[in-house]
Amino acid sequence: MVSVSDETFQALINQALESLPGIHAKNIANIAILYEDEPSPNQRESLMLRHDQTLFGLYEGVPLPQRQGQTRIFPDKITLFKLPLSYASKDVDDLKEHIRHTLWHEIGHYYGLDHDKIHELEGNS
Repeated sequence: MVSVSDETFQALINQALESLPGIHAKNIANIAILYEDEPSPNQRESLMLRHDQTLFGLYEGVPLPQRQGQTRIFPDKITLFKLPLSYASKDVDDLKEHIRHTLWHEIGHYYGLDHDKIHELEGNS
């Protein structure tokens, strides 16, 4: 497990966002990127996560392809979960990569991409 301050964790999120490749990362709009220590009980329940399952990040919102031209909608939200990411990391560089990977994955959901397409695009970065 890696232990970092909240300020450092936020700085790592900011660095990860700046490092993401291409048009998909650069053109996100109307989306809040936050972090929490862990998923809330409501988030775990809505995702039907078992007690032994963990979650690194979560996209909540209306993916772009499903908006049907709507422009007046609430901001979407990506939440990264500090404790699961920290427990999965062996050092700060590993944590930085986990954050980057998780953020990219959740941005992919914002664009309405499925897991296969997210991984394909990530491989081309």
